[in-house]
Amino acid sequence: MTTGDMGGDNITAVARPPQPPQIARSMRVFLLLCLTAADFPLALAAQEASPYVPLDHWAMPFVEHLITAGVIADPTPLTRPLKQSDVTRALSGADTSALAPSVRATIRHLVAEWQPTERRPHYRVELSAGAAAATQVVRDPLELDRGVPERQIERRAFFNAGLDAELLFGPLVGVSHPIVDTRLKYDPDWYATEDVSTQFAQAYVGGQWRLGEIFFGILPRNWGPSGVQGVLLSDDPYSMDHLAIALGTPRTQLQAVATQLDSRDSLGARVNRFMDLHRLWLHPRGRWTLALWEAGVTSGVGRQLEPWYLNVATLSYFRAQTGTNVNAFLGVDVERHAARATLFGQFMLDDIQVTRHANTPEDLKPASYAFTVGAKGCFGTAAASWLVYYTQVANLTYRNKNDFQVPLYFGLGTGRNFDDYDQATARLSVLMRPTLLLGPEVTVLRQGEGDPRLPHPLVPQYAATPVILSGVVQRTVRLAIGWSWQLGGVNITGNGGVQLLQNAGHAQNVSKTEWVGSIGVTYRVRHQDVLP
Repeated sequence: MTTGDMGGDNITAVARPPQPPQIARSMRVFLLLCLTAADFPLALAAQEASPYVPLDHWAMPFVEHLITAGVIADPTPLTRPLKQSDVTRALSGADTSALAPSVRATIRHLVAEWQPTERRPHYRVELSAGAAAATQVVRDPLELDRGVPERQIERRAFFNAGLDAELLFGPLVGVSHPIVDTRLKYDPDWYATEDVSTQFAQAYVGGQWRLGEIFFGILPRNWGPSGVQGVLLSDDPYSMDHLAIALGTPRTQLQAVATQLDSRDSLGARVNRFMDLHRLWLHPRGRWTLALWEAGVTSGVGRQLEPWYLNVATLSYFRAQTGTNVNAFLGVDVERHAARATLFGQFMLDDIQVTRHANTPEDLKPASYAFTVGAKGCFGTAAASWLVYYTQVANLTYRNKNDFQVPLYFGLGTGRNFDDYDQATARLSVLMRPTLLLGPEVTVLRQGEGDPRLPHPLVPQYAATPVILSGVVQRTVRLAIGWSWQLGGVNITGNGGVQLLQNAGHAQNVSKTEWVGSIGVTYRVRHQDVLP
C-alpha cells in the first residue's frame, strides 16, 4: 500500500552500498542509549545478557525438533532466533523421565553446548573450519530454475573458516562472527564486489534487561512460524545491519526493527531507501501466541528515516506527511499449541483495491498479499516429529508503483526471495540416535513468471495482470532427505534428492529432472574465560 506521491516509477536501479555517515550516526545514537540505560540498572531491572543462537547454528535443527515434539516449550513462539539462556533454561527444565535414551543424550549434549562456565564478565571464542560440495551455489535448492536472473545447477566444492567471538559483561553483550566462504563468490545472491568470500554472519552489540532490549548490528531474524521463512522478515538477506528494540514483559512486548536498505541511482541522483517494522507480540499463559505487525518502506533523494515512521506506537500507513510517502504492509501471525499438534499461520496484506469499477483502470489493480498456514507435531514419541504447511505469495507482492519502495536488500527479499508462487511442503524429523537427525521432505511448488525484481506494471496493464501464477507456470516436485550429525567437535550435514520440473523455464510441455545435493563437514573448537 502506498500513500503520497514520489514519482520515479519504473526507473532502472543499480545497487550501491549503504552510506557510511548514516550508519555511523545510527551507531552513535545506539551506543548513547546503551550507556544511558547502563547508568540506571534499577529502573530497567538489569539481568545477565545472553547471545542469540544463529538460525544456521548446527544445534537449531535439534532444538526445533524438540520444540515440535513437545519435549521443551518454545521460549519465544513466532520469533527467531532464540537466546542461548532461554534455550538452556528450556532444556534444563524438560521432563526426561519418559524419553528415549537418544533424546535424553541429545538434551545433555545441547545443554553442554551453551552452559556457561563463568557468571562473571567473560569472553568465548570459537574457531571453525570446513569443506563442502554441492550441485548448486545457492543456499536453497528450491531456488534453482527460479528468479531474475534464473538460478542454475553449478557443481562446485567450497572451503570455509570462521571466528565467532562473544563478550558478555552484565547486561551488555557483543558478538562478531566473520567467516571466509569460497561459495559466496559464486552465489548470485551475494552482493559484495570486493573481498567476495568474506561475510559477517553475525555482528552486533546490545543491552538486555528484564523489561527491555536494545540491539544494533547484523543478526538474521525470522518473524512468523518457525520452520517457515517469514513473509517480510526472514534470514534471506545477507548481513543486513539494523537497529532493534523490544519493550515489555516476557509475555507482552512492543518490538521494532529499522534498517537502511541499499541506496540506488536515479538519473544520477542517489535515492536512499529505508524499512521499519513494528510488532505487538502477545504470549499469554495458555495455548495461544499472537503477533500484530506493520511495516513501511520509504525512499527519496537525500531522504532520511523520519522519526514518525520509527514511532513504535503508531502505524506507518497513517503517518505519511506532506511531500512524503510510504509503501505499507500489514500482517498478523498466530500460533495455537496443543498436546499433540501446533497450528500456525501468517498473513500479510501489501495492497488491495476495496472498490472496483470496470471503467476505472486504477481500480483493476490486482491484490497483493502473502500467507502461510500449517501444523506441526509428533508421532507419539519424541524421536519423530512432523511439519506440513502451505504458502502463497501473489504476483505483485513486494512490488510497488514506485519501484524504489520495495523490500529488497541488494536484490534479496527481506522476507521471501520470490513472489507469484504457491508451495506445499511436508517434512519429517527423526532422531535416529543422539545428535543424528534425518529429515525426509516432499514439496510441490508452482512458480509463475512474476518476480520481485521486475518493474511494477503500468496502469493500462492492470486488467491483464493475474493476481497469482502469471504466464506459463512451472511446477517443481521435490523429493529429498536432509541430515545433521554432531560428533564431538565435528558436524556433518547434507541434503540430497530429485527435483521433477514441468514447463521447465516457463516453456510449455518441457520437462526436466534434476538430481541435487550437498554435503559439508565442519570442525569447531572453542575456549571460554573471564575478561581481564
